[in-house]
Amino acid sequence: MIRISHVDKYYGPGFQALRDCTTTIAKGEVVVVCGPSGSGKSTLIKCVNGLEPFQGGEIILDGIKVNDPRTNLPKLRARVGMVFQHFELFPHLRIIDNLCLAQEKVLGRSHREAVTKSTKLLDRVGLREHAAKYPAELSGGQQQRVAIARALAMDPIAMLFDEPTSALDPEMISEVLDVMVDLAREGMTMMVVTHEMGFASKVARRVIFMDKGEIVEDALKTDFFGSPRSDRAQKFLSKILSH
Repeated sequence: MIRISHVDKYYGPGFQALRDCTTTIAKGEVVVVCGPSGSGKSTLIKCVNGLEPFQGGEIILDGIKVNDPRTNLPKLRARVGMVFQHFELFPHLRIIDNLCLAQEKVLGRSHREAVTKSTKLLDRVGLREHAAKYPAELSGGQQQRVAIARALAMDPIAMLFDEPTSALDPEMISEVLDVMVDLAREGMTMMVVTHEMGFASKVARRVIFMDKGEIVEDALKTDFFGSPRSDRAQKFLSKILSH
């Protein structure tokens, strides 16, 4: 489903954000990307659907080369759900309209079709009764669940999550992770940047550990948590699992 081959990413001439990153994600696979702050995790996931340009290597998403100048990136992004750290909902639109907008504008669905789809998805994430509210009237956890429902409304072939719980209060994290766990169990292809190691050990098939723009480890979760090969991964786990 996703093939990342020898990807290099630079910010100006002096800083290389990604170094020779290579990995693949199969259809239906859940992969967690973790590592210290500034390691390139979010940059890598944004390169997957072309939100960040990159200067070396290639990324192929469901047979389409992301960095081919001929690729229609808006059309490609419509097929890949993206959930950000800070929700990115339209504050002036009601929740139901946040879900309907792209369905109507990008997919060409009628308003009635979009409302029907949106209502089902809000029901799925436990927020149907909030459809007429505005984002500011919801908690952070509820807004993030709306963001997930909005991404699902586009019938994505894969879902990308960029630290979806890092901006939430601790009591709100589980309600978002529960939705993500259900998605994974239903067979959604998922690439998740997160520090939630409980989610990784429960749901992920593989864990990618990054440091200084490089993929240091790419292993089955049992191998990563049981016996990480690199000193950097061992140090990271010892700090994050001790709390």
